[in-house]
Amino acid sequence: MTFSVIIPARFASSRLPGKLLLDLGGRPLLWHTIERARASAARQVILATDDPRIADLGEAAGAVVVMTSPEHATGTDRIQQAAASLGLGGDEIVVNVQGDEPLIPAPAINQAAVNLARHADAGVATLCEEITSAADFSDPNAVKVVLDQHGFALYFSRSPIPHDGASRALRHIGIYAYRVELLDRFVKWPRSELEVSERLEQLRALSHGVKVHVAISDVRIPPGIDTAEDLRRAREFLAAGDACS
Repeated sequence: MTFSVIIPARFASSRLPGKLLLDLGGRPLLWHTIERARASAARQVILATDDPRIADLGEAAGAVVVMTSPEHATGTDRIQQAAASLGLGGDEIVVNVQGDEPLIPAPAINQAAVNLARHADAGVATLCEEITSAADFSDPNAVKVVLDQHGFALYFSRSPIPHDGASRALRHIGIYAYRVELLDRFVKWPRSELEVSERLEQLRALSHGVKVHVAISDVRIPPGIDTAEDLRRAREFLAAGDACS
């Protein structure tokens, strides 16, 4: 089983402008994400961007750079264009690693790809972890997921699910493995009502009957960088010598 990592990356960010180029431990934030991806078992790491500053950094960090349209509404659209530009086959597996995930462990990337390869009936594979605090359970920024008995997603929501929290609550981790043929179909589908309501793109897949396999992550995954406070915590994490592997 082989797979590629594609990192969708744009310069603009509403909450933390230019965050992918901000300093983290002496290097740009995006550099760390590329390094983590290159430490995985991926046969290649591709950076999909529309910004020359991001492209220059990607080349310096050892990624294959594909320039994509500035009109894309989502990272998934950007990934699909990069895969098509490189001529990746329909059966090939690509893993979507967000550019603002500089602390993502390489084994988590591998796990997502392997899980998709093992589940031929799944169109998407992703990861989750158990929620251990009431604050996270009620936090709309912590996306929750409920699964069937075979590990396939029944629903994703920003609301607390299961409702009373009596069952094990799971937080979705935003890393995705896809087959290219699914990506080609996905970007042609209109946004679903549930996707718009929850502001969760993965609900487009469920709305079209795509099975999404969700595994408990084998490793702890620190959160991504959305705000200045997230960046401060990541700097402290690195300064303390913490590592994810």
